[in-house]
Amino acid sequence: PLLIVVIALGTADLMFAFDSIPAIFGLTSEPFLIFSATAFSLLGLRQLFFLIDGLLSHLVYLPYGLAVILGFIGFKLIVHALHTNEVPFINGGREWHAIPEASIGVSLSVIITTVLVTVVASVLKSRADARRVEAAS
Repeated sequence: PLLIVVIALGTADLMFAFDSIPAIFGLTSEPFLIFSATAFSLLGLRQLFFLIDGLLSHLVYLPYGLAVILGFIGFKLIVHALHTNEVPFINGGREWHAIPEASIGVSLSVIITTVLVTVVASVLKSRADARRVEAAS
């Protein structure tokens, strides 16, 4: 049974690490940085999960913030793919530069701003809910 548990935990860590690769590509296409970030995510993901799991009851808007961040990164990946287009049925296989690519600074700003807004909104809502509970009792 212990072997099965260790294999299950290792598989879960791998799935989460591979899941973060598109997010890393949203910031850089440097292979060393992508590999390093994936390796470090394998090392510290389990501890981070338990920290976030304890905070989830307070961070009620976190799923929405993460959805915005993943949507932004997905949009960035699509724009980058269009800039390096080689697919013949899209724009005749030529590059398409109608939408400029976001720089690393813009990407980090969007991510940090989204996380900050999400955390502040969640904390304000948690405090308001706590006040309502206190007023009701």
